[in-house]
Amino acid sequence: MDDRLILAIDQGTTNTKALLVAPDGSVRLSRSRAMRVDYPQSGWAEQSASDIWAGVAALIAELAAAVDPSTIAGVAISNQRETIVLWDAETGRPIGPAVIWQCRRSADRCAALRAAGHEAEIVARSGLGIDPLFPAAKIAWLLDTIPNARERAERGELRCGTVDSWLLWNLTGGAVHATDYGNASRTQLFNIDTLEWDAELARLFDVPLGLLPRVMPSDSRFGAVAPGLTALADGTPILAVMGDSHAALFEHSADGTQRVKVTIGTGSSLMAATRERLHSAHGLSSTIAWSRSDRVQYALEGNILVSGHAAAFATTMLGLPDEAALTALAGSVEDSGGVVFVPALAGLGAPHWCSDARGTITGLSLATQPAHIARATLEAIALQIGDVVAALDADLGAPVAELSIDGGAARNALLMQMLADVTGRRIVRSAIPEASALGVARLAADGTVVTLPASNQEQKEFFDPVMPAEQREKLLARWREAVAGAVRSAGSSET
Repeated sequence: MDDRLILAIDQGTTNTKALLVAPDGSVRLSRSRAMRVDYPQSGWAEQSASDIWAGVAALIAELAAAVDPSTIAGVAISNQRETIVLWDAETGRPIGPAVIWQCRRSADRCAALRAAGHEAEIVARSGLGIDPLFPAAKIAWLLDTIPNARERAERGELRCGTVDSWLLWNLTGGAVHATDYGNASRTQLFNIDTLEWDAELARLFDVPLGLLPRVMPSDSRFGAVAPGLTALADGTPILAVMGDSHAALFEHSADGTQRVKVTIGTGSSLMAATRERLHSAHGLSSTIAWSRSDRVQYALEGNILVSGHAAAFATTMLGLPDEAALTALAGSVEDSGGVVFVPALAGLGAPHWCSDARGTITGLSLATQPAHIARATLEAIALQIGDVVAALDADLGAPVAELSIDGGAARNALLMQMLADVTGRRIVRSAIPEASALGVARLAADGTVVTLPASNQEQKEFFDPVMPAEQREKLLARWREAVAGAVRSAGSSET
């Protein structure tokens, strides 16, 4: 039996995972490390780029110590997307925080671009609507806020990239400054038709293109691990790079069936592969899912800013010990008693795109109990996903029959049933939740002697809707009214 392994790194927002994937598709060994997120002021969210790299290096050391490093055929990277790092090209040290995807600090810049009438042009070139989620405006913010950063950038002294680029730089000892097409397409600086960094987008966002990494197909040989930097054997190749949501879609489609996948983590991502670039008319993003040497795979995506984070927030607010207790409390009542929680804790993402919206709880009465709020929290995760599913139906021109689920929240059976009931669709849950890591490992394996099998249908669980249609419509009507109220309130606060 071939014992060659793929080391898959899945660098996420709240934790980093590292897996050794065997040729039969099994996870030989895995380790994880929690990641800290800081919120220095309302609407801001950031991490330490140094801590991100230190966490990855520590996990690599743990796994490499458990096996013969020479058995590791290559490294694969999946990463939290839209998080941006700016660093010194000579020292390799970050010169500011890693501004993460949830951060709203660039909201004013985004509003100014929208008010100036640039949104249609930006969408046409990048596929992405103007929103603080995307990195372009954040890069400009960093350049203008960090002393001398813009001048240093113009002199070629700085480098900038998403987390995959930051990890590639560190793994290769600064020899490689690169990214893949999928991650590049999430920056709002990449033209997804010409497949190049776009000079007009760079002008609009005021970002020097010289900062940015070389863009390569997702299954490229991105370089080799530099001597002495990690516990891996010198020269171990880096064989694949994908954004975490893109890698999850790749894994869900490993048997050749095109599926709509939902990754439910801190936020949520719904993604459907498309034959060509589609222009959404319903609040979704056109994006590149991945690229191989022979073709580019496009997709439609809806991003939800707060999903699992809503459960963590409610757990704290209700004084519960953990999210399992929140689920148990939610399951102790049959419904939310009319309570609706709109978890716009970092604004609203797809399909509403209202960065100034804030969280609301409506429908409270003297009969409301903590259990009703707990249930409304889980319902809110499902209802937000339902909004994006409806947008996908409209853009694709046909209803999505079923949803393939991954991410940490996929383990919550009550949430899975709620999702089936809210959307009226079959929910398919894999018994193996690490879809992002396995997806990028699969892509990396294609370039080695390792060949991973397609996921086993017998390892999947199914949740079918049981909620009566009339009850579903009442729930959806309350939700739409609450979301509309949150959006109206945001509009009022702007004036």
